[in-house]
Amino acid sequence: MRLAADLLAFQGRLGYSFRRPDLLVRAVTHASIGSATRPDNQRLEFLGDRVLGLVMAEALLFADETAREGQLAPRFNALVRKETCADVAREVGLGEVLKLGRSEMLTGGRRKEALLGDAMEAVIAAVYQDAGFETARALILRLWAGRIAAVEPDARDAKTSLQEWAQARAMPPPVYEEAGRSGPDHAPVFTVRVVLASGESAEAAAGSKRVAEQAAARMLLERMEAGDG
Repeated sequence: MRLAADLLAFQGRLGYSFRRPDLLVRAVTHASIGSATRPDNQRLEFLGDRVLGLVMAEALLFADETAREGQLAPRFNALVRKETCADVAREVGLGEVLKLGRSEMLTGGRRKEALLGDAMEAVIAAVYQDAGFETARALILRLWAGRIAAVEPDARDAKTSLQEWAQARAMPPPVYEEAGRSGPDHAPVFTVRVVLASGESAEAAAGSKRVAEQAAARMLLERMEAGDG
């Protein structure tokens, strides 16, 4: 099987050339265009998630030999979450080579966090199946190197931190609601509001609801912690 020019260029950006090109084709094929004769990347995504998790867990143990499980877990979550995988996917231009159905094409699928994150995990699995664990491990450590070095000692995401802040004050969990949506269908911008039971709130906008929720939570948490001080 010969790869198209765009996938050959992607291999160069990824820093790995497939011995079995069909694995790469499958890794970039979304379910919206998959079929019985054209397998999609969902099974590879499932496997890649586990390979990534093992590599990150091992890397964190070596990076900090004194950290306890409770300290390592939020760092691990920060490194393997879908947003991080999507960021890595953008860095290697994975969105440019995704094979999508018409509906996903029209709604900006190449820029969607979930699609990019899933496809990055599928590519990891494809490398693993093509060349084994050590090669996949080396690829992951190279692509994630800066993130591993820079991960915060307390890397809990903002939503978790805000919920813990509320629970410590006997409040129910914060409530998130979509406050608005703008932009074209292929590149929407979501505005999300987070509200505490005490009435305090904050809003943030982003290209995905999850990112907007995190940004709103971070804004509100910083405001509330400043008030505590």
